[in-house]
Amino acid sequence: MTKWEQIKHKLVSQAEAKTIISSWRNDDKKVVFTNGCFDILHRGHITYLAKAASLGKYLVVAVNSDDSVRRLNKAPERPVNDEESRALIIASLQVVDLVVVFDNDTPKELINFIQPSVLVKGADYNADSTDESDPKYIVGANEIKALGGKVATISLEEGFSTTGIIAKLK
Repeated sequence: MTKWEQIKHKLVSQAEAKTIISSWRNDDKKVVFTNGCFDILHRGHITYLAKAASLGKYLVVAVNSDDSVRRLNKAPERPVNDEESRALIIASLQVVDLVVVFDNDTPKELINFIQPSVLVKGADYNADSTDESDPKYIVGANEIKALGGKVATISLEEGFSTTGIIAKLK
């Protein structure tokens, strides 16, 4: 398999992800899940994803679809890169094992579907929050904890953000 084929092989549908993750779990391997837009890849993303990958054997990254990013109202020009490009870039990272694009406003349905061992977000969220109306609540946390899984946060790299990069370019 060529390097290009290896990267593309990491891009899977939700159904394919569930099948693959089930086989990993059958081998008693810890599956880590995170999600985001990953619009313009930067050092903060790399640090975050590498730390997330260290929490288990496999890292699954859910990437917001273009429509999902627009509904987040990040900025009128977002996403800068289309969903296929963003997914391919994330898939090219050595620390990432699977990439799934999702179209909902949140990844809750996907999280419930694949049931990862560890759910991860940045430290701007609160892993202990159980109040789904709390803006710092990690979507899917209650469900993962109920299944015996773990919810964790990872410190963010200060000074690195897509919004900051876009502002600097302007």
